[in-house]
Amino acid sequence: MSNTFRLYIKNAKQVVLVCNSGERYLTKDGMQKLSVIENGSLIVGKDGLVKAVGQADTIASQFEGASFENVIDASGMCVIPGLIDGHTHPVWAGDRVHEFALKLAGATYMEVHQAGGGIHFTVEHTRQASEDELLCSLTQRLWRMLRAGTTLVECKSGYGLELDTELKMLAVLEKAKQSLPIGISSTFCGAHAVPKGKTVAEATEDILKVQLPGLREKMVQGELRVDNIDVFCEKGVFDLDSTRTILQAGKDIGLQINFHGDELHPMNSAQLGAELGALAISHLEEVTNEGIAAMAKSKTSAVLLPTTAYILRLPQPRARDMLDAGVIVALGSDFNPNAYCCSMPMVMHLACVNIRMSMNEALAAATINAAYSLGKSHSHGSLEVNKQGDLLVINSSRWEHLIYQFGGHQELIKYVIIKGNIVYENDKAMGY
Repeated sequence: MSNTFRLYIKNAKQVVLVCNSGERYLTKDGMQKLSVIENGSLIVGKDGLVKAVGQADTIASQFEGASFENVIDASGMCVIPGLIDGHTHPVWAGDRVHEFALKLAGATYMEVHQAGGGIHFTVEHTRQASEDELLCSLTQRLWRMLRAGTTLVECKSGYGLELDTELKMLAVLEKAKQSLPIGISSTFCGAHAVPKGKTVAEATEDILKVQLPGLREKMVQGELRVDNIDVFCEKGVFDLDSTRTILQAGKDIGLQINFHGDELHPMNSAQLGAELGALAISHLEEVTNEGIAAMAKSKTSAVLLPTTAYILRLPQPRARDMLDAGVIVALGSDFNPNAYCCSMPMVMHLACVNIRMSMNEALAAATINAAYSLGKSHSHGSLEVNKQGDLLVINSSRWEHLIYQFGGHQELIKYVIIKGNIVYENDKAMGY
């Protein structure tokens, strides 16, 4: 075994592992009792994987004589896994700050959408934008997420609604994967809305006959690596039958099912997802009891988005009912022009206050369960040996300050570390 390691974090007041027995997800009581080491240390190897985590004195004697590329003395500080954002739309041009004013004045999401705003407004601007313009704005947004503690993020296309722009968006994500340290799980979301001038049947046909075959070709050639397929299953958007056909076609080319369901109307999306073996369904503000039971049984994760319900003044997703039923609950920011939030600490705070999750549940939902929703919980989402060394060092004596201090992450996060590399060091992290 090599005697040189990438990173040694020593003497942390708390090291929050989240789980310590190789769990792929946590539910019910498992989310209430997170694995925490008081006065702990952690080692990341040159391969970017966690080599050891445990009591500070045990690690010190075990690695006596070893050399480290970086040593962080985390005395008085806490270490937690990097946060995972399970749902974002970060590739777009043309902001919608003017629509925020309309919504504050009482316009609903669908009223704005039907008046040609919303997704349609963003589609128009994104179609016109060059790849370089989109990459530039995406890069700024992803760095902002990273500085707020996100180390792995799900990123959707969906502002093209036709093959060329959808592929352009996915190509931009591919470039970002190569140039940025943050981990990216890419999602094809060509069924984000029905394009102007098309019927649902025509839009579905275009996705099945043009977009998915075009995407598959790029994937086979190795030009694009895409992980998930998404559809906005909603009244006035894609109905249940179209959604089923598109998701199944995506699954047939090797994509994981991870889609928008039951946001504005109860559509039985949850039952559909369970039936198709979906890995994740997002939103679920209008999910039924039957849908909750089906998701618990099929181990389909619920990616809840407290920001959206807050900004659109929607009914809050029924997190407590889902948790009690044994659903795997994850969190996402839903970053997009309609819900401009890059901060998973703020998402966790809203999850605690508005959807009544505990702080432990919120952290589990933003780490191991969000990793599960992306099919990555074998390698991400907790601080366990042989998992990727993605973590945050927080300048406070208890990790809960990251949730408790609403909007305070800019002063609390001292280091963001990905694969054992310090990718962000924060001079402003003065603690509290």
